[in-house]
Amino acid sequence: MPMKLRTRGTVIFLLLAALIAAGTVGFRVIEGWSWFQSFYGTLMTISTIGSSPEDLLSHRGRVFNVALIFAGLLVVGFAVGSVTVAVVEFELSSFFGRRRMEKEIAKLKNHYIICGAGRVGRRIASEIAARHLPFVIIEKDPARAQWAQDQNFPVIVGDASNETVLRQAHIDAARGLASAVTSDAQNVYIALTARSLAPDLAIVARASEEDAESKLIKAGATAVVSPYTFAGQRIARTLMRPRVQRFIDTAFSPLDEGGLDLQVEELRVPAKSAMANQTLGAVDPGRRFGVIILAIRRQDGRVEFNPGREGAASPGDSLIAIGEANQLKALETFLGAD
Repeated sequence: MPMKLRTRGTVIFLLLAALIAAGTVGFRVIEGWSWFQSFYGTLMTISTIGSSPEDLLSHRGRVFNVALIFAGLLVVGFAVGSVTVAVVEFELSSFFGRRRMEKEIAKLKNHYIICGAGRVGRRIASEIAARHLPFVIIEKDPARAQWAQDQNFPVIVGDASNETVLRQAHIDAARGLASAVTSDAQNVYIALTARSLAPDLAIVARASEEDAESKLIKAGATAVVSPYTFAGQRIARTLMRPRVQRFIDTAFSPLDEGGLDLQVEELRVPAKSAMANQTLGAVDPGRRFGVIILAIRRQDGRVEFNPGREGAASPGDSLIAIGEANQLKALETFLGAD
């Protein structure tokens, strides 16, 4: 297995240092030169310049110098070969990495598009990745896009407000889009472009300024979130109700972060569902699937919170349920949700 670039560099440095040290000591012992003159003579030999003091060598010194020349050629050859291999490996890994990523992006369906790989975009990507859901990141800054590549996240380097880039991200087959770039104006352009390409797509946009929310809604955003407003609300809840906030954090954090990894899903009840027009008490999703029905969203948009055992969902209504991912999936399968 080829050595890593850093290891190769260390080996080359150590070999070169050992060669210079051996040459300096050798000339000092054989020719009786001063330490500096011996060091200087070694550098002249290794660098192939061959000027004075090499012309003052004795027979034994010349023999030693020949050995030093061959050793220097070996070290230089190893260095050149190592650098060449490193460059080739880097180019090949970059090429095949891009090809692999392009194939992954080409297969995307029912996925999420994250526009921007800044602090907010990275958090969105991490949350979606923790749920093992498909997504792709669009970032025009190569330095920020490198973070996604390092995480093995599919990423497109380009402007998310460009129609070609959004089509490359398969916006027509996407489940939702998050516009999380730092500029409100850019988020407006992204929302406008995305809405023109996908009229029914769920679009959530970030807003830094309060007056940007209305503009983003007019541009086509389904919902607008302000990181500053959210942070203020979270800080207030933590101050006033720290135990409640701690429970919320624990409930919705991934298992590897010490959380319960609970999720809230909205599951549609189709016309031919086994649960259509059945009461929650008759189906008993809590005992049967381990989920809690928080509310029923009616077709007209009304939400009935905590419907109880007598609550019933008609075809076209949606159940808002909380539970683990596998439990929610089992309920979705039972409903026959399309």
